[in-house]
Amino acid sequence: MNVADNVASVRARISRAGRDPDEITIVAVTKGFGPEVCRSALDAGLTMLGENRVQEGVVKMDAVKAGVWHLIGHLQTNKVRIAVEHFAMIQSVDSARLAEAIARVDPRMAVLVEVNVAREPQKSGADPDRALGVITAAAGVLDVKGLMAMGPTHGDPTPAFVELRKLRDEAEHRLGKSLPVLSMGMSGDFEAAAAAGSTMLRLGQALFGPRPARTILE
Repeated sequence: MNVADNVASVRARISRAGRDPDEITIVAVTKGFGPEVCRSALDAGLTMLGENRVQEGVVKMDAVKAGVWHLIGHLQTNKVRIAVEHFAMIQSVDSARLAEAIARVDPRMAVLVEVNVAREPQKSGADPDRALGVITAAAGVLDVKGLMAMGPTHGDPTPAFVELRKLRDEAEHRLGKSLPVLSMGMSGDFEAAAAAGSTMLRLGQALFGPRPARTILE
């Protein structure tokens, strides 16, 4: 596994999708991998690391002691305090209730509002039809930087990504503030996300290869 070569490949594919790679941030998703993979990402010049689970992330932070860590998985309210204390950004705020729980710990917390533009019941995220209300509520109590979404499991992801971008634009107009981050695009669909306006990609397999069969701490 040569992460630096894989980063170069990703950047080339972003360019072929019609975007400047320097305009898009890569979050290295280290779910299921050990601390050595986190270090390899940092050695390759990546600075942001993404974890789906709070406790798995905390264990790796203690081992690696570097990087800017983002929580990208669903956050349960009973783990809000430890998440706020350890992560630089929470990308998965999907309800006003969760936003309020985070704000009680730290109203300065940087967050993204997750929207289920794929409209798949197994995915978390605010319902697109109610998302503007969630964004508005979250922005009233937290530092909302933008929106996050997962593409659909099957089919062309472009319509979902375009919908998220348009929702972001509408939210900016309603709030009267910039929401610069569009976190959309993973290893299987990041070129479509880049073409649709993504500013942040969450990549695991494209950087590190297949994830181990069993994740850390299971």
